[in-house]
Amino acid sequence: MTGKLYLCATPIGNLNDMTFRVLETLKEVDLIAAEDTRNSIKLLNHFDIHTPMTSYHEYNKIEKAEVLIAQMQAGKNVALITDAGTPAISDPGEVLVAMCQQAGITVTSLPGPAACITALTLSGLPTRRFCFEGFLPSDKKEKKAVLEELSGESRTMILYEAPHHLVRTLEELKVVLGDRKISICRELTKKFETVFPTTLCGALEYYEQNEPRGEYVLVIQGKSLAEKREEEKEGWQQLTVEEHMAHYEEQGISRKEAMKLVAKDRGVSKRDIYQQLL
Repeated sequence: MTGKLYLCATPIGNLNDMTFRVLETLKEVDLIAAEDTRNSIKLLNHFDIHTPMTSYHEYNKIEKAEVLIAQMQAGKNVALITDAGTPAISDPGEVLVAMCQQAGITVTSLPGPAACITALTLSGLPTRRFCFEGFLPSDKKEKKAVLEELSGESRTMILYEAPHHLVRTLEELKVVLGDRKISICRELTKKFETVFPTTLCGALEYYEQNEPRGEYVLVIQGKSLAEKREEEKEGWQQLTVEEHMAHYEEQGISRKEAMKLVAKDRGVSKRDIYQQLL
């Protein structure tokens, strides 16, 4: 009988956030795959868990996934844990999950702490619509492309950042986004948990004078829908009415319907568009 993969969320700071279900699973599985066994052994010792461990991290995620899959195909159950939080979120666990699905191995997730959701709920910013970017890419071209995409984002944005990159990232965000509201979260669930609601300019001013310490979650205000609509309207104004009509008619949209869409885009009446086309 084929084994299973259990994605086990572990505390992001406060050990009391460990769920009973995760504790039971970690004790019952045949093997625990951990991001860093040196960190995870402290967690396992705290909860008196003696299940064998193996490492699974960014630098062995493909080869080790093949080994783990072979073990599950042989009937072993494997639990995956990260240093903190939910596996597969900004984590090589996503590769293992995909490979397990391709191999027909059942994967189940045991929910628990996630720094991105914890920070979002504490941010004071809109939570109904949000996007999660994790860490920005290290490659300059790729990072530029991601930042340009975020410049038009109307949802609340969530990023992770290390202390030694924080000021540079805040500078890059300010250039692309302007002076948006931001909540900067650190030490989540721990004794010195901090939520710093400010603006990108305010954050830069603060961290230029105070050295960043610890891992950060940045929760950033999205562009307002009204602002986004105004920018789109300005973009359409760069086209002539004839070019704007052609944009829709080339998609197979009827002339009558295209006139309605052009009028809506430009914030004018259909009659105005009709008159300009005469």
